[in-house]
Amino acid sequence: MKILLFGKNGQVGWELQRSLASLGHLISLDANSRDYCGDFLQPEGLKQTVLQLRPDVIVNAAAHTAVDKAETESAIVRTVNAVAPGVLAQVAEQVGALLVHYSTDYVFDGSGETPWQEDDVAVPLNVYGQTKLESERLVSQYCSRHLIFRTSWVYGARGGNFAKTMLRMAQERDSLSVINDQFGAPTGADLLADITAHAILQALHSPEKAGLYHLVAGGCTTWHGYAAFVIEEALRMGVRLKATGEKIQAVPTSAFQTAATRPHNSRLNTRKLQQTFGLVLPQWQTGVLRMLQEISGINGYDDEKT
Repeated sequence: MKILLFGKNGQVGWELQRSLASLGHLISLDANSRDYCGDFLQPEGLKQTVLQLRPDVIVNAAAHTAVDKAETESAIVRTVNAVAPGVLAQVAEQVGALLVHYSTDYVFDGSGETPWQEDDVAVPLNVYGQTKLESERLVSQYCSRHLIFRTSWVYGARGGNFAKTMLRMAQERDSLSVINDQFGAPTGADLLADITAHAILQALHSPEKAGLYHLVAGGCTTWHGYAAFVIEEALRMGVRLKATGEKIQAVPTSAFQTAATRPHNSRLNTRKLQQTFGLVLPQWQTGVLRMLQEISGINGYDDEKT
């Protein structure tokens, strides 16, 4: 089996290189790849890449994810997040490939408190969400064999993430202010990658399992709860911090001005995914703790080493 991965150096793409390697011959590309085009600003180049390689599976982990920046460069964002995946969907159908694509909770307006289901009405609040919703519709329209995974609050041990930012700030400051009225589940890139590999194998053998799924870790928290957990666990590991748990102030979203509006309710119902693929999703704390242990090392947290 030949697998073509786009976006190899992102948080999810990096983990996918590990999880997909055992499934077959893996070809991993990014925007700077030389032998084949992996640049999502060049949709026609992506098409030629697929036609040359004729993979059995295409996994798209490439995306423009700078949510605030997206508000001022909508044309670029739409090309990367929607137009290019649409082209991939058409050429995937042409060569008979299974297409895996990732989307986001940002396709919803964030209202209410109930976890969103796959068939709930999607009303994005910002450009990023609009382009990701468009990509979902193009992929499902043009490629009959597809898996679309909506996820949220993604982090990885490699590169920057919310936990690392909180730890760095807690080392530098006596107190922190963190939003407490946005709800979701921190989800590890490694979890996304492992479940993707599992789902690909099942979808290849059972084509009826193609479709749209919500994929996040179990449980729910706020950014404030997330930060408090990270700092409390770091302290247990012996990391020296100025801002301890009681010095993390809970504030509303309105305390921070951002270019893009964020949804308050990012909860996603994963029942369909778990039932279809026979999975039990771990609680979000499990993955975050594992990530903290990975980045902390034996001498405590050191941001310069991660």
